[in-house]
Amino acid sequence: MNGAVPSLPMQDRADRGRTGPAGEMPADNELLLRDQLSSLQGLLVLSMLMTECGDGDEILWLAATSVPSLSRCHVSGVYLSDGGWHPIGSPHDDPDVRVSIRAGLDRAGEGGGPLSIPDEGWAWAFPLRGLDGPVGHLLVAAAEEPAPAEQFLLKVLAQQTGVALVNARLHAKERATAEQLSATNATLAEAVRALERSTAIHDRLTQVAVGGEGQEGIARAVHNLTGLPVAIEDRYGNLRAWAGPDRPDPYPKDPPARREQLLHRALREARPIRAGDRLLTIARPRHDVLGVLALVDPDATAGEQEHVALEHGATVLAMELARLRSLADTELRVRRDLVEHLLSGGDEQVALARAQALDYDLERPHRVLVIEGRARRGDEEAFFHAARRAARATGCGVLLVDHGRSVVLLSPAEPPFDRLRCAVLGEVGGGECRIGVGGAAVAPADFPRSHRQAKFALTMQQAAKCADQVVEFDGLGVYRLLSEVEDTVGVERFVRSWLGLLLDYDTRKHSDLVETLTEYLECGGSYDAASQAVSVHRNTLKYRLQRIREISGHDLTSPDTRFNLQLATRAWRTLVCLRR
Repeated sequence: MNGAVPSLPMQDRADRGRTGPAGEMPADNELLLRDQLSSLQGLLVLSMLMTECGDGDEILWLAATSVPSLSRCHVSGVYLSDGGWHPIGSPHDDPDVRVSIRAGLDRAGEGGGPLSIPDEGWAWAFPLRGLDGPVGHLLVAAAEEPAPAEQFLLKVLAQQTGVALVNARLHAKERATAEQLSATNATLAEAVRALERSTAIHDRLTQVAVGGEGQEGIARAVHNLTGLPVAIEDRYGNLRAWAGPDRPDPYPKDPPARREQLLHRALREARPIRAGDRLLTIARPRHDVLGVLALVDPDATAGEQEHVALEHGATVLAMELARLRSLADTELRVRRDLVEHLLSGGDEQVALARAQALDYDLERPHRVLVIEGRARRGDEEAFFHAARRAARATGCGVLLVDHGRSVVLLSPAEPPFDRLRCAVLGEVGGGECRIGVGGAAVAPADFPRSHRQAKFALTMQQAAKCADQVVEFDGLGVYRLLSEVEDTVGVERFVRSWLGLLLDYDTRKHSDLVETLTEYLECGGSYDAASQAVSVHRNTLKYRLQRIREISGHDLTSPDTRFNLQLATRAWRTLVCLRR
């Protein structure tokens, strides 16, 4: 750039600019004119270089290095409106000096003007102008004020530098916009391709759903879309459909505890999850997990398209399973109607006809079971479905009805029913479960009696404050005999003759002497066992027994008295349960 500007010293140019005789142009003036023309030509070349340059730092470097070639000045600093001091031609390091210069720029305003810079005889701020106004200032200094021609050249240089800076910024912005637009177009194109793939997957699986191809058709469609083997399982891990090569035989099945953990994780993450060599997701149209759709992918090659196919497949599978569930619910409602009809003692021929419509053998011995409890989350509907699944899985029956806080099951199975209770607890993940079992019903007319017996067995369990368990009416001993007495007046007189004074005392004093006596006799007269049963200290138990002797006048050491008292307490407990 220096070669484009004459190398003649600035002082010689000034000396040769003096005028000669009137009417004549001195030779020195002609040289000065040529020098100025040469400088203007250099500015033109410099302007072209700046215009072609797209880098702001390089533009400022060209301007700064050209100042000494155009004048006897040097660059003392570059200040940009949106960036502060620029490293090129940075002013003094002294912060106070910078603050002073900055204040001078504020006073000069956008048009620029004189500045006061330490150790400089003359300084000027030339505005770097763009179309929308100055973008900064070029600070030029010299030992003395340069000639007007030189100041003109510096002004032109500053103006061209400002234009070049603005153009460079515009070009940079345009390039960034173009790059962003290109990236947006690429993203949009990929989104369109993904949408097309998703639409194709959706259309194929919709055809399966509309065509009624069932679970086998869903498995085949997902296999064709992904190229991977596909398995459809029920919630317990049993294979329901397979598509693709290498079908396992026998099909592997996780233990129940591990299966439940897998289902809980899939429900919690609410998206396809990887489990070993499989990618799976849940088909869950309502409360229950009805099925699992899995891709066998040992090499973990499944990508976005496979995930989309798996999720769409799970949606269609959920629809299919919901349809099957709806049919099952219809059948369940018919079964509920049959159960309610039997429990209410309805017409036997009507009951047999409904059972025949369900293809159910009602003319075999049954027992009525009353199942009470709750799931950990306290959902009564969830407890009913848990009892239904457990009864089916253990072979205990399929005729059942929801009675609020209990489930009534007509079971053709024989006792014991502990497996059923454990299965219910497993379905609800813990919680509580107790079962009352009625006597055998050999004909439809026997079901109301068996139902009453099952409820009585449960009530006795609660009255005795026993731990949750299965209680069979047939195993209640004397309680069973007492509960079937049609006229309870004699039983009540017997209870009053032995326990009347204690019952009246408990009523007046709000005490529990009868309950204490009952537990003491049930524990065979053991102080330790009885005190633990009524949750009192051993000495407290002895005190209560002494009060019982004093109030009732009975000798608790007499075997005959103890027998009659125990019979009376059992009769009292039976009457209490019958009144509930």
